[in-house]
Amino acid sequence: MASPIVETRSITGGVDTHADVHVAAALDPIGGLLGVREFPASPAGYARLLGWMGGFGTVCLVGIEGTGSYGAGLARHVTTAGVRVVEVDRSDRQDRRRQGKSDPLDAVSAARAAQSGRARGAPKGRDGTVEAIRALMVARAAWPDNRLPHPCWPANDSPAVPGPI
Repeated sequence: MASPIVETRSITGGVDTHADVHVAAALDPIGGLLGVREFPASPAGYARLLGWMGGFGTVCLVGIEGTGSYGAGLARHVTTAGVRVVEVDRSDRQDRRRQGKSDPLDAVSAARAAQSGRARGAPKGRDGTVEAIRALMVARAAWPDNRLPHPCWPANDSPAVPGPI
């Protein structure tokens, strides 16, 4: 008796990110649109989005708009799941003028940019030197100009502080 042949296909995803919802699109290996769907921008929504894409086949690549802002959490989730993520720039102005602006079209455009190789950028990380400098800048901006004690800063008599601040 012959064993059944199981065919899996490589899926490429694209996501247009927003504060409340993310719109995702899935493409087959030759660029055919498999579906477009909206998911909440939350950890549970990220899992549902990745599960939905995985229902079409093996998710190999996801192009995400805004990996440094609204898409940061999704990019971390997808990367942690072992899927390659690329940063996708906003849709081309000519495309938007021709087709109009809509979240589903932007998601499909993100998937096509990832699949074609137009989008090759690594997602913006929230770690490393840049994030360390950002944290220092935020701390410096929070420090009061008049040098009065700030409730979030340790007091001089704190055992964790070696000397006067």
